[in-house]
Amino acid sequence: MRALLLSLTPTGLLACGAPVCLVDPDSLALTRVITFDDIRSGGGPGLRMDDVLILDGAGFGERFAGQGLAAADTHDQVIGAALGPLILLPGAPGQNLSVVHFYGNSVLNGYGPAGYPRREGQGEGAIAWLFDNDQSALSFELRGGEEGAALAQFLRRDGSVIGAVPVEPLGEMTLGFARAGDIRDIAGVVLTNTDPQGIAIDTLRFGNPPDLS
Repeated sequence: MRALLLSLTPTGLLACGAPVCLVDPDSLALTRVITFDDIRSGGGPGLRMDDVLILDGAGFGERFAGQGLAAADTHDQVIGAALGPLILLPGAPGQNLSVVHFYGNSVLNGYGPAGYPRREGQGEGAIAWLFDNDQSALSFELRGGEEGAALAQFLRRDGSVIGAVPVEPLGEMTLGFARAGDIRDIAGVVLTNTDPQGIAIDTLRFGNPPDLS
């Protein structure tokens, strides 16, 4: 049984020691949730969105001001340092986001260099989000994934990098992340991937529990 559990555990869960650790999402006490079910969506390539998407608690785009974009085959790679305070930027037209109706709910999808609505662009673009308030932990559902790899980069509001967490192999899973020492300074996240089929995200949970001491 232990061998089976280890085989299903994303890399980095059991030993970390880094500024941000990959953790069991069920271990996190998170008070807020964002889904994409109340946003207009579409099947197939989804409903194209060329602007930053602003929701209650966070906004979503491609990267942050100061960062650049490079292509790794058909995937986005975000490069360079973000400027502070963090400002979300959308991708180029057709290379930003789409909201896809997928098995009864809606997910957020990033479009890579191939662009909307080409299948080789879907799920292969960067997705960045900026919280209204700094966080110490978060989780989100990963949809799609065919045993490829992803990288989640965590940023402070002044643009400095807290750390980056690789995740592989990818599949349908929920990922949880926690700041070492429970420091509340995660303002932004940039998610990129090199999965052969691309990925989407759903059900972002965040929100620091109230201090009852």
